[in-house]
Amino acid sequence: HNTKNSRQGAGESATDYLQQIINDLCDISLKDPLTGLGNRRHFRSILDRSIEAVARSGESVLLLLLDIDHFKTINDSHGHLAGDQVLQTIAKCLVDCVRPMDTVARYGGEEFAVILPHCRPLFGRAVAERICRTVASLSIPVSPLLSIQATISIGGAYAPEWVRSTADLWIERADQQLYRAKADGRNQVCLDLPQELSVSAEEKGLLLLHLGRVEDH
Repeated sequence: HNTKNSRQGAGESATDYLQQIINDLCDISLKDPLTGLGNRRHFRSILDRSIEAVARSGESVLLLLLDIDHFKTINDSHGHLAGDQVLQTIAKCLVDCVRPMDTVARYGGEEFAVILPHCRPLFGRAVAERICRTVASLSIPVSPLLSIQATISIGGAYAPEWVRSTADLWIERADQQLYRAKADGRNQVCLDLPQELSVSAEEKGLLLLHLGRVEDH
């Protein structure tokens, strides 16, 4: 009887161990090892889900793309370890600047992404500008005797409401705004607000059809 129990216990512990390995691998596959943020794969998964939510409910969702200004200069002047420290410090700052429900991810290199659900335009701009200010005010220690400052440029776009758009189009809109922020001098926010979005004739048809149904009710 005892042998049976011990075998059962060993089987359970082996199963638990395997499950832990699977959980760890899932975490690794969705996390950026340097910053601990979600990685690009995790970000795309959340973005696709957000597109669905917007199409179903008309929820207001903001996508921000954030790029550290002159990051190559930081690496060239202070070394890659200093660059890593800057990335880690800014990653933590981004998490501290947003709500628990928001998603912060490392999009690649010195670029981050933030997805903010239930985010009306005035709130979205306030959050983006707060991130910009907070990062600029950081003193980032890169060696025992040296701290440096860094700034970020932010581009953002709202998903078209009540319309089934695509993640790539949404990213492209945010990326255009990020390019604008950098071209206009960096360390600033440029947002593509909902009323500024260009909507195709097909999308307009879907929107009007939906509004007609709402009025009928």
